Amino acid sequence: MTGHILVVDDDRVFRLSTAALLEGEGYRVTGAADAEEAVERLSRDRFDLIVLDLRMPGLDGIGLAEVLRTRGEGAPILMISGFGTVDAAVRALHGGVDDFLTKPVEPEVLIGRVADLLRRRPSAEGSGVDETPGGMIGRADVMEALYREIRQVAGSTATVLLTGETGTGKERAARAIHDLSDRAEGPFVPVNCAALAEGVLESELFGHLRGAFTGAVEDRPGLIRSAHGGTLFLDEIGDVSPAVQQRLLRVLQEREVVPLGGSRPTAVDIRLVAATHRDLRSRVEEGVFREDLFFRLNVFHIHLPPLRQRRGDIPLLVDHALRSAADAAPRVSPLAMRALLAHPWPGNVRQLLSALESARIRAGGGPIQAHHLPQEVRAGGGTHGGRDGEDRYRQRGDNATERDRILDALEQADGVRIRAAELLGMGRTTLWRKMKEYGIDAGG
Repeated sequence: MTGHILVVDDDRVFRLSTAALLEGEGYRVTGAADAEEAVERLSRDRFDLIVLDLRMPGLDGIGLAEVLRTRGEGAPILMISGFGTVDAAVRALHGGVDDFLTKPVEPEVLIGRVADLLRRRPSAEGSGVDETPGGMIGRADVMEALYREIRQVAGSTATVLLTGETGTGKERAARAIHDLSDRAEGPFVPVNCAALAEGVLESELFGHLRGAFTGAVEDRPGLIRSAHGGTLFLDEIGDVSPAVQQRLLRVLQEREVVPLGGSRPTAVDIRLVAATHRDLRSRVEEGVFREDLFFRLNVFHIHLPPLRQRRGDIPLLVDHALRSAADAAPRVSPLAMRALLAHPWPGNVRQLLSALESARIRAGGGPIQAHHLPQEVRAGGGTHGGRDGEDRYRQRGDNATERDRILDALEQADGVRIRAAELLGMGRTTLWRKMKEYGIDAGG
C-alpha cells in the first residue's frame, strides 16, 4: 500500500523514527514540528493520512484536528500521545480524530493502524463510505478479526453459523455477508425464529397450500422460496422445534422445499446464514437439537464479540449513533462518556443504542450529561453496574435530586472534585463521602 503521510510531533526523535519506520513500509512521509508548520505543509501538498501528537507547543493536537476538520480536511487523523487517558481519547475522537494510540507504540501496531486507516479513507470521489463490511462500527482487534472472517466467507457458498450474545449485531453481520457475496443483487430475507409460534413459523418458512390447515384460504410460497437466488437469514435457530429442524435439514440436503399440505417439492437456490445466542453443541447433547442439522449449519462458524470485550469502540458507536439520529450530533460530556465506558452492557450494542436514544431525548438537543443517562448506566459508573446499582439508586429515593446536583457540578468542573465542591458549597470530604454513597466516580 502506498500513500503520503504527514507526521506532526514536536519530539524530533519520535518524528524521525516514525518517518523511517513508515518509509520502510513504502510510504512517503513529510514531517512537521508543530501545528503552524503542519497547516503550512497542508496548504502546499495533499496527504492521505495525518499522524498527530496530542501535546505540542502552541495549538495542541486536538485543536489542530478541529481546525483541519473545520477547513474541510478529509484525510484520516491518527493521534499518538504519551498522555493516553480516557478523557484525552474521547476529546480527540470528538475533535475529528479517527484513531488514538498511546506511546510507546509497538512498530507493528502503528504499521497496522496506518494501513487500516488508509484502507478505509474516503475515495477520490469523496464518497466517504467506510470499507468495513456492511458499514459495521468498530476498530478493536476482535472486530478486525470479525471483518476478515466475513470477507473470507462472503465469496463462498458455504452455510454460515453466527453465534454471540443478544444485541451483538448478528443480523448486521449476516447482511454484510450477503452484500459482499455474488448474491448481493438477490433478496435478503431475515426471519426471527423465536418471534413466531411453532405452527406459524413452519407455515411462514415452508409455505402452504390452500386448505392445508384451518385459515389457509390461499396458497403461500413461504419465505424460503422468497429467498431464491439470495440469502435466507434464520435468527435464533436454536429455538426452533424438532419438526422445523427436520424440514430445514431436507432443504439443506436436497435444496428443495415442500409446502405444508403438499407433496411436490420445489427446487430452491438459497444461501443460508443462521444465528443463535445459545450453545448449540450443548443443545445437541441435551437432545433438543438435531446433530445432523448442527453439522449442516456449522460449516463456517463466526462468533461476534460482546461489547465489553471492545470498550474502546464505545466512543465510535456513540458518535455514529448520535450523528445518525440528528443533523448535528450533541456533545457527550466526559463524565457521561466515563459512565458509558464503565457500564458492562449485558445487552451489548442494542442496549447502548437504547440508552443513547433515551439520553438524547432527555437532553433536549443539548449536550448529553451523565444525569441524562438511564439510571442503571449512571449508577454503574463507579462500580460494575447492573441490577445492584439500580437497586441502590431506587433505595436512595428522595436523595436522587442531590445526586443529580452533584453530577451537574462535576460536569461543570470537568470532574475536578475541588472545583465541584466549591460549586456545591460543601467541603471536599463531604463531597467525597456523598460520591461514595451514591456510587459516583468522577475519574479523578
